[in-house]
Amino acid sequence: MKNATFPIIIQKEAAGGYTVTNPLLVGCYSQGDTLEEALANIKEATELCLEELAESGTPASFENTSIHTLNLSYA
Repeated sequence: MKNATFPIIIQKEAAGGYTVTNPLLVGCYSQGDTLEEALANIKEATELCLEELAESGTPASFENTSIHTLNLSYA
């Protein structure tokens, strides 16, 4: 069993609720009415995405990825 830490992007929606994306896994996203629900849902979605990769024999490309932040000024 491997362990990994994934960055997630949380966006509060104007209509209510949250959309959450795991940018290291293509197509891995979820949502929830509360932040807690959205976080639980993205954990489950990430697990399912990893299972699909394993079943298809596709290598996990995120293992060669590093995460950085970019700070800049904009108008």
